[in-house]
Amino acid sequence: MSREVLANFTMSKEHGSACCSALVVLHQAHSTPGKVGECLKRRGLKLDRCCPSIGDSLPEDLSGYSAAVIFGGPQSANDDADPAIRAELDWLERVALKSPIPILGICLGAQQIARVLGSRVGPHPDGRVEIGYWCVSPTEMGRDFLSEPTVFYQWHSETFDVPRCAQHLAHNEAFSGQAFCYDEHVYAIEFHPEITREMVDRWCTSEKGREKLSLRGAQSHAEQLEGYDRYSPISDRWLNTFLDRYLLAGARRPD
Repeated sequence: MSREVLANFTMSKEHGSACCSALVVLHQAHSTPGKVGECLKRRGLKLDRCCPSIGDSLPEDLSGYSAAVIFGGPQSANDDADPAIRAELDWLERVALKSPIPILGICLGAQQIARVLGSRVGPHPDGRVEIGYWCVSPTEMGRDFLSEPTVFYQWHSETFDVPRCAQHLAHNEAFSGQAFCYDEHVYAIEFHPEITREMVDRWCTSEKGREKLSLRGAQSHAEQLEGYDRYSPISDRWLNTFLDRYLLAGARRPD
């Protein structure tokens, strides 16, 4: 566990409900929680950053947290040879999914949750990807979760099958698994409401990111920036509604 996580976790245990923190699990040293982190902080939650890929250990007890968010990353949920990914999968199964606190998995985080729940994670059968701004529609069961078809930012070459034990909340024509809910407090989404304009720039211009822009289903850097300017206000409204109505509805909040 990182020093920051350990310090805040200890304080949570000592002060109980007086401490309101959210655990954020990231997958690269330079990764940030973006707009999700900003929204959580505006709601009075302190962020405890944990990055297993750089050696941080995941907490064995989540009782000191109001919520946990597992973000995306360049790894695959099938990377069993990666010690950090293997540790996250084990932690999700042993600790996180058995905890009553609200949990959100985004992209890789969602795929890890799906895999732990017994579903397939892998590439699209036609080899296409989803990179840029693409429309996501609610299922019949997901009309409260997502009231209408909405364009969100995407960056993934793999996806998940919706677990049989979960409620399928959102889909689109290319990738049926866009969102699901498990056990009424664990949410998994394939899209990226945390994205900022700076993150779009960084992902598109990184060495690995540039290579993916030539794949089928990937929009150009310019198209993605144009999409951000056009669609981010809609995505932001959805994120705020989701946090208040679903993820944090029953979570401990500051007095």
